Amino acid sequence: MRVRHGLRDLLRGLRPIAPTPAGRRPAEADSELLLRVLCHEFRTPVSTLTSLTRALADERRELTSADRRAITELARDQAAHLQSLLRDATAGTGALTLAAQPEPVVALAGILREAAALVPAGRRRARATRRAASCPVPAGRTRQVLVNLVQNALRHGPPNGQVGLYATVRGPGVSILVTDEGRVDDALLVALRRPTPAVGMSGLGLWIARQLVATDGGALRAHRLRPRGVALEVLLPVARPLS
Repeated sequence: MRVRHGLRDLLRGLRPIAPTPAGRRPAEADSELLLRVLCHEFRTPVSTLTSLTRALADERRELTSADRRAITELARDQAAHLQSLLRDATAGTGALTLAAQPEPVVALAGILREAAALVPAGRRRARATRRAASCPVPAGRTRQVLVNLVQNALRHGPPNGQVGLYATVRGPGVSILVTDEGRVDDALLVALRRPTPAVGMSGLGLWIARQLVATDGGALRAHRLRPRGVALEVLLPVARPLS
């Protein structure tokens, strides 16, 4: 079943984490949260496109033909996502979308390849079992979640640390790990538990990722790695088979 998931859907049924300030109506608080989510959703593809174009222009970074193909595909998808956000934002209908509708279903392998292209080859670790790579997943939401998590790993992990993408089948679903050499801190754990995001932009990306994963009946979890590191695990049920 394909689920419509708009920005306003994220607000539906949620209570604010703090009382609404005096003189402000709940609708105003909802509008503020909507604006923050929208700003974040613009920031992610803009940041991704900046990273991709920088990688293509960096003569010191050796790119394989597979890397160039993955970069091109991800750039195309992020540009389309931006166009969708702009179209919905200027329509004035309130139907701002976090993912293109209807949501197509694709094999996980292609999305993993695109997300991995954000990481320089010398810092990249990527591996997927054959079964996991062929698992059908919602294209837009899964891509958004993985791009968001990889960007977080690059931003918050050590400057030259390794970033990993791993996928395997676990029970009735697929497990995707995004790892870096940072640490599991209190801010991360709080961000993964909040029913609504904190004031400001801190933790907002993880909250959005949780909503997107939950839309498909999945979950987002954090794990400590030994001797060091953190893994964010996306657990997704397998979507309907590809036709």
